[in-house]
Amino acid sequence: MSATPPAAPAHRTLLDVESEAFAVAIAVAGVTLVVGGFLFAGTNPPIWGGISLGVASAGSILIAGVIVAYVGYWRSRSVLGQQWRLELKPWKFIVDATSVALVHSVLAVLAAIATFLLLQLSFQGVVLDAPFTTIAMATVTALAGYWIYISVSSITTPKLSSLLVLFMTFGTITAMATASDPAWWEYHFSQLGTFGDRSSSLFNLTLIIAGFLVTTFALYLQRDLQVLVDRGVLKKAHAPRTVSIVFVIMGVMLSCVGVFPLSFSILLHNTSAIGMAVAFLVLLFASPWWLTGLPGRFFVVSFAFAAALIVGALLFYPVQYFNLTAYELVAFAIIFAWIAIFIRYINALTEEAAPAAAVAA
Repeated sequence: MSATPPAAPAHRTLLDVESEAFAVAIAVAGVTLVVGGFLFAGTNPPIWGGISLGVASAGSILIAGVIVAYVGYWRSRSVLGQQWRLELKPWKFIVDATSVALVHSVLAVLAAIATFLLLQLSFQGVVLDAPFTTIAMATVTALAGYWIYISVSSITTPKLSSLLVLFMTFGTITAMATASDPAWWEYHFSQLGTFGDRSSSLFNLTLIIAGFLVTTFALYLQRDLQVLVDRGVLKKAHAPRTVSIVFVIMGVMLSCVGVFPLSFSILLHNTSAIGMAVAFLVLLFASPWWLTGLPGRFFVVSFAFAAALIVGALLFYPVQYFNLTAYELVAFAIIFAWIAIFIRYINALTEEAAPAAAVAA
């Protein structure tokens, strides 16, 4: 008698995710309708400002978004291609889920704020009634919940790098546009985090969450690099762990820049900023040795980025064509652009190596 083969592990499909996302959107809309009904009862709120459609929607998107993201990220562990999350240690899974949830939620909030501010400028003086405001709030919150659930259920390294760039860009631009001191740029980039108002809080929070995301990013990157090592593309067995450790250091330092604004501690703030820059430069210049096996053109691009950093530093001092703020913006753009290109190369090599490995097998 032959033994019965073990049953294959159950996998959830993308169609299951779509169905769940739709159900989540309906549940979010239902809860938001109840909350909005109590909040706006007997009022005629504006589009933005005070107890308004925009402000209430931003709050509901933030709360619902975090909850939906946690649930979606946890349930997607059994989705085909995402099962590696099951192997994560609990603390790594918590850090991973938290950073992904915060980035998605805050991005959705920033998009909502921008939308309602534009609507307020477009329809100046308009006053809404309670039923319309409640339905509109429920609709935008449900749409945000649907997008967040879909997105967190299929996170990849390139997608995570795109989210990182978008998050840093929107968060920083919003903080710059709402800064209480319009002349902040005459000092330095970190001046944005020293005013003690909502703009400064947003700027510092953006840096903190972005740092968490870079740390999470290291988990995905280590997994992709290990695939390339296993398939013989990368020659150094220590590459996945070494590169991921450097990214963790960069993420921690970036978070510390937001945790310790200049108004709190100049020493801790500058140490964190310099630490992140040093970690990036180490990764940049050590990549030919750590990442042996990558195409030579990648290292040419890397050294071009390093040259751009040096030229920018010279334009700041001694040429003094840039002020400190301009150089900091250039440096941030170079760092995150290199990360995005690095991930594109790794992803392309991973996808190319997969068919070759299948043929060899």
